[in-house]
This record gives sequence, C-alpha cells and structure tokens, in this order.
Amino acid sequence: MAQTSADSKVGFQALLLANEQRNAYGLRYNDYGRYRKHCGNRTHRLRSSIKMTHGKGREFKKLPPLKLDAINDGHLQLLFFEAERAWAYSQELNLQANQATTNPKGAAVKGHDDSPSALRRHATSRLRRAVHWSTQLLSHCQTLYSSGRLSSDDLAQATVYTLIINGRLLRHRYEFEDALVQMSVARSLLDELASKAATSRDQALATAFADEIGPEIRHCAHEMRRPNSYDVDAIVADVAPKHRNQLVEGCDKLLASLGREAESAGHGRQKLETLMWEDEPVPVRNPELVGVFLRAQEAEKRLKEAEGSKKRGRAGKGTRSKRGVAAYDAILSALSDAEEVARKLVEAQQLTGSTSAAPAAGTRDIAFVHAFIVYQLLSYRIQRDLLLISTLLHQSQTPHTSKVSSTSKPRKEHVDARLYPAVVKLLDTVIQSLEQMRTLTIVDESPDLASAVEARQEFSKARRCRYLARSYAPLKKYAEALTLTQHASIHLRSAHSTLSILADSDSDPITFYPLLAEDVDQLDAEVAEDSTEYKRDWFAYNGGSVDEEARKTYKKPLFFDIALNYANLDMDRLQERAGKVVGKVPQAAAAPVIEKKVTARAKEEIERAPTPEPSAPSGSGLTSLLGGWWGRK
Repeated sequence: MAQTSADSKVGFQALLLANEQRNAYGLRYNDYGRYRKHCGNRTHRLRSSIKMTHGKGREFKKLPPLKLDAINDGHLQLLFFEAERAWAYSQELNLQANQATTNPKGAAVKGHDDSPSALRRHATSRLRRAVHWSTQLLSHCQTLYSSGRLSSDDLAQATVYTLIINGRLLRHRYEFEDALVQMSVARSLLDELASKAATSRDQALATAFADEIGPEIRHCAHEMRRPNSYDVDAIVADVAPKHRNQLVEGCDKLLASLGREAESAGHGRQKLETLMWEDEPVPVRNPELVGVFLRAQEAEKRLKEAEGSKKRGRAGKGTRSKRGVAAYDAILSALSDAEEVARKLVEAQQLTGSTSAAPAAGTRDIAFVHAFIVYQLLSYRIQRDLLLISTLLHQSQTPHTSKVSSTSKPRKEHVDARLYPAVVKLLDTVIQSLEQMRTLTIVDESPDLASAVEARQEFSKARRCRYLARSYAPLKKYAEALTLTQHASIHLRSAHSTLSILADSDSDPITFYPLLAEDVDQLDAEVAEDSTEYKRDWFAYNGGSVDEEARKTYKKPLFFDIALNYANLDMDRLQERAGKVVGKVPQAAAAPVIEKKVTARAKEEIERAPTPEPSAPSGSGLTSLLGGWWGRK
C-alpha cells in the first residue's frame, strides 16, 4: 500500500494495488459482482476518512477544487477504486448480456432492460465512467510527478493502468485500430518496467499484466486483418514506437528516469535467482509466487551453509544433522506455500476456462510451474528422509562396534528394536515421494528422468525389504526374512537393468539422490550375505523346519490325562493305529498283548486285599436275608 513520507512524498502503485485487490476479492474466479461491491465499500470508507463526502441527506454539496498540497495517497486510492468499480460493473453487464444472448428466457436485470443491446449500452457507459476516473487519477499523478512528490515508477504504473482502461473501452466500441495503439503502448511500457524492475516482485507484476493484455492485442490485430496477428511481440514492436510519445507525455524522459531509479534502488537481495529446468529458465510470472520462492531461496542458502559446516567439521554429527533437518523443514514449508498458491492459480484457470492471463505461445504456463514446484518439494522431502535414515543408522553404532572388523555382521550387534521399523517407515515415505514424482507430467515427458526415478524406486524398495527382513530376524521368523531378501534381489535386478539404460547418457538427471551401479552391486552382495546368515540361523534354530509343532513332544488331550489316572494306555499302539508311526506289527504279537492285559488284570485282582466276612450268626432271620450284601452267595 502507498505511504506518505515525512517530506510529503506520495507513493502509489496502481498495478500492485489492482493485482492485490482483484485476486483477493473475487476476480480470480471472475466474480465481478463481489469485486464491485468491495470497491463501493472502499470508496465510502475513503471519502469518510479524507473528508470528501457530498453532505448528508438528499442535498448534494459540490466539493471544492482539490489543492496540490492537499493531495495524498488517499485521494489517489479513491479515484482508483471509483475506476475499478465502474470497470467491474461494465464487465458484469457484459457477462449478463452474453447470458441473455444464449438464454433469452433468463432472469431480467433489476431496473434495466434485459435485452442484450441495452445491457451492452449500459456496460459502455460504465466503461466511459471508468475512463473518466482513471484519467483524473493520471492527471493527479502527473502533477505530483512534476512537483517531485511521485516517483517515475509510480507514474508509469498509473499511465499503464489508464491506457489499459481506455483501450478496453475502444475495443468494446469496435474501434480496433485505436484500441491496438493504446494496448501496444501499454505493453511496451510494461516491458520496460519488467526489464528495469528493482525487485523480482515488480518484474513479475509487470509480466502478469503484460500476459493479461496480450490476448486483447491479438484480438484487435486479428479484427484488423493484420498479418501474423498471433505474434504479439512483433505487433508491439511495430506499433508502440510510432505512438508512444503521442500518448505518453515525456515518455523518453520518464523511461530514462525509471532506469536511474532502478539502479539507485539496488535491492539485489530481493532478486530471485533464475530457476532452471533442463537448461531452460522457468518463468515466475505471478507476484504471489515470487514471495514464497524468495523464502525458499533463503532457506536453500541456510542449507548450503549447514552443509559447508558439515564438510569443514566444525560441529558434531548430531548437531549437523539437526541443522540440516531444520533447513530442510524451512525449505519444505516455503515450497508447500508456493505449491498451494500455484494450485489455486491452476484451479482458477481451469474453472473459469479463460486464457486471458495465459502467456504467449511456446512459453511455459502456470501448470508447468505448478508441476515444477511439486517436483522440487518432493526432491527436498526425499533428501530430508535420506538424511534422517543416515543419522539413525549412524547413531545406532555404539563405540565398541567401531572396533569390530569389517567382516562382522551389523545384524549380530545389539541394536534398538525400534531402529529398523523406523528406517522402514522412512523408506516408505521415500518410495511414496518417488511414486508421486513419477506421475508428474514434466517427469513423464523426459525419458531419462523417468528411468532415473524408476531406478531409485526399485533401489529404495530393495533397501526397505532388507531392513524389514532385519526386523523379522530377531523374532525367529526366518521364513519371512528369507522371502524379503528374495524380493530385495528382484528389485535390485530391476534397478540394475534400468541403470544400464542410463549408462549411455552424459550425466545423471537426478542429483539429489545419487545412485551408481556400484551401489546396487554392493547392496546386492549385502542382501546375499544376509540371506546366507538367515539360513544358518534357521538351521541352528529348528533344523530348517517350517512346521513348528513337529519339533514339539506329543501332548496328550485332556480326556486322556483324566482317563489314565485309572487305566494305563498304550500310546505307541494308538499312534500306530492312527497311521502316524510307520511299521509292521507281527500277527503273533497280538495274542500276547491281550494275554498280557488279561494277566495284568488277574494279577491286580489277586493282589487286591480280600474283603473280610463277618461271622455268620446261628439261626435264620433278618441276618440270613441280608447275607448277600456281605459276600455270601
């Protein structure tokens, strides 16, 4: 927003204010009604704040002429929002006229004729009103600039804004030749503002408005039957120099002073570094993206400083890891904000279906920028996860394990039971990030890059299988561990074949995740060594048996435990009859078994103590009747 300095110098950037207000209050989705109401509310508040109301009640009081010394940024904003309200209303009426043409039975506009011609006439009157307010705004800016209270950059932005509004009015009247002149001069001034901008944000702002009026220049050239009407730059280069000094007062002096001010500003620290993709620059043509990219750029500088201290060895391993993770978190936060802004821009372009803000043919659009941001976000996320994995594995090494020879197996060392599951979880996120990266259009369009991503996918899956097998081995689940090592060998074989395809290329397209054929061979040897150790441990554990019940002793059911308290049971004979014991029983042996059982029972009856019999009384009676109870027959 504009601010008034102590020496009464006014700062007012019309294009910046228009871009912020339009994107914040509905014009991102072509909601002109909402934006018009917002501009009306702002004009009412500004009139009250700067004491420029027309009195109370129905009596209209004309305002006195405004003095030069009394002009401040509030007066300029008031004229700007009046022009914006009239322009938004004209656009809204044009939309209603188009709807009335396609749907004659639609709802009528309250207070107006609902015919398309009447709506277009009303829209033209509103555009004339917008030109009136913008012309007053430009007149005040020129007065302030001549008195030294306004900068050349602010005057150039006000001039561009007025030329665009006037050119749209002429195009709406079908005066395409005059409209082409106005739009071409505005485009040439925007190109000068972009080339001489002190900050990357100002450069993106000028580029965004140049992209916005490009289709309108193309339409005017097409209606005039100009040759090569699709080439906007050629049309501007042909038309603008002829009429620039006529439409803009002192244009050459203005551009010269604009260049001097840009050099004296010297805001190099706010300049965004050029983003490259396949040796070509990635255009950042939206001011909203510049801020988040600057944040990401500062975070990348801190990351490089952390990596520099790591190489110099100024801090310990844990301290360096913490600094690196914090730097990655800052980058991921900035890129997440950039992805959200780019996604909203892509969604708005898809929903509205308009190409008014689209760049020229052959240049990269906002969809490409969004895919590029997602690629950068995923790449830094993978680097952060790999850093965490290396830190966990380094911290798991105890001091006494460093003295062990290289032939000793790290799996034999006493490590925390949570280590390998944590590594597996991090590798899961790495694989997920690589899968998302593979689905991006910019990756799919590059065969070498797609193959490199697939190779790292297979290598990461092999590492995941290896550490997952190490999680199963302490639990004595050697079958699962060996199965995972076999899967790891398959993934490594696929990674090796993919890397062999990339061997003919000059350089690896992925630098954030270095992977060579030697790394694949080394991991393959380690997996084979782990597989041999698992087989040895499994054989020592239960002889390599898969059935755990086979090595246990036979356990009798509960029924037999109760029954054998009273009778002896030949378990060998039962196992033989059940078919679980292979062997032939001779027929002669059957009789002795029965005889043995009978003999045993007889022996038991013989050894049992006889029941004593009471002495039998003489005579008969009750005793003789109950004698059978005492063993008498």
